Amino acid sequence: MDLALLRTFVTVHRAGSFTRAAALLGLSQPAVTSQIRTLERQLGRPLFLRQARGVTPTTMGDELAHKAAPHLDALVEIAETGPDNDSSLRTLHLAGPPEFTAERALPALTELTGDDGQPFALRASFGNAEETLEGLAAGHHDLAISTARPRGALLTATTLCDEEHVLVAAPHRAEQIRSGSGTGSANLDPKDAPALDDLPLIEVHESLPFVSRYWASVFDSRPAASGTVIVPDLRAVLACASAGAGLAVLPRYLCAPALERGEVVPLHEPAVPPLRTYFLVVRTGTLAMPHIARAHEWLHRAATGWG
Repeated sequence: MDLALLRTFVTVHRAGSFTRAAALLGLSQPAVTSQIRTLERQLGRPLFLRQARGVTPTTMGDELAHKAAPHLDALVEIAETGPDNDSSLRTLHLAGPPEFTAERALPALTELTGDDGQPFALRASFGNAEETLEGLAAGHHDLAISTARPRGALLTATTLCDEEHVLVAAPHRAEQIRSGSGTGSANLDPKDAPALDDLPLIEVHESLPFVSRYWASVFDSRPAASGTVIVPDLRAVLACASAGAGLAVLPRYLCAPALERGEVVPLHEPAVPPLRTYFLVVRTGTLAMPHIARAHEWLHRAATGWG
């Protein structure tokens, strides 16, 4: 059996698409399709079921991937490092927004840094979407978490997860809003948004990115107030909100413990809450490297439990 065919097969299996696999391998889609058909003829069994969006492996395809992938990964390690070097520990360079990377990605990935047969070292850096994507394209990072989907063929992005945004404040601020709205409830209707106009806002930037997005989505308006406290970290925003400094819009995953403890309360529970999407981004072709592929797969697997 041709190893090149197996490499193409494993890449398609991991990518879930002939198109994405072709980009990762630096081949044309017809070339990838042809190689998979050749392998299927050799085995006498179909390996993938073609669907409108991508492909799904058959039972035979899953069995072959399970058997072949570890050995192909080992061959790639030898080819990259040489047979005399210790290839058991590779370094993964991860970049992403500070709060999400610290609270979600790093705890998930540290499980792969132990002695599980294929450990790797981990290095993380924080930045906004533009900074992390530029660093990834320049080769400074192996894997990036971004709230912006990159354009062009240099970078390949897959959707990782969505985060729900919540409008919160300390309990005494909620009482203030009840009095201002005249509804007796802190769960505001869109028409009650003016009750928030005179209250201080806590944000990560003077442009009020989280608050403005929430107001546009839920209240169909712009916030009338300006930022009272500006701190460039959502964890600091939460701390200030808990201390009673004002209102804040935060990801639910970040403020959920504070909500459970009653340190902050939700001011509004819209039927369709505002969401922000995170993407997992690599340089095209680098998912052929085992330590990047493992981290990529592991984060996607962890993300299924983040909803």
